[in-house]
Amino acid sequence: KMIASSWNLPLLKMDPAKLYDKYIGETEKNLSRAMLTAEKMSPVVLWLDEIEKAFASANDMDGGASGRVLGTFLSWLQERSAEVFVVATANDVTKLPPELVRKGRFDEIFFVDLPDKEARRAIFELHLTKRERDVATFDLDRLASCTQGFSGAEIEGAVVAGLYTAFSEEVELSTPMLLNEVTLTRPLSSTYAEKLAELRAWARERAVSAQ
Repeated sequence: KMIASSWNLPLLKMDPAKLYDKYIGETEKNLSRAMLTAEKMSPVVLWLDEIEKAFASANDMDGGASGRVLGTFLSWLQERSAEVFVVATANDVTKLPPELVRKGRFDEIFFVDLPDKEARRAIFELHLTKRERDVATFDLDRLASCTQGFSGAEIEGAVVAGLYTAFSEEVELSTPMLLNEVTLTRPLSSTYAEKLAELRAWARERAVSAQ
């Protein structure tokens, strides 16, 4: 979204998981139609959201459809002439086949780690402002300090949960109320600490830090 906005280009979002069809050959046709649409709209930014859903299991268990889709996509990625700037996001890049993440397919691979304290403060400010709350009445520094290991979505979830609590108690949302919601939230960085460590280790040698 940021890239499309800064370049003043339209943004197309494609969910790769929705390409798959139970009928033989239809999956490849769906991908071809999607690529053709992007080319006709060029110049455009094409965002493939959670790309591992489509290409993580390129095997014969699905009749070879995922392998054929991967081959078709790689060929298009390599040979396209239209001005389609491709951006893909993945929750777990280690699940992607090596031929997709090697140099030359994408110009660069960036690793976006969990937000640091400054970013968490900005996220709280963003979501409170979005919901028409006066950020000056909240201790944003304390909130940011108490949410180490939280993702942006988890911070937003705490704000939303706090608003529901405030509504049910017929009071205004406050810092203590948000802190209470934070204590009730177990972030994925804690639940899947080992997996996060593996991703960071992978990215340390193979990706560029986005922070």
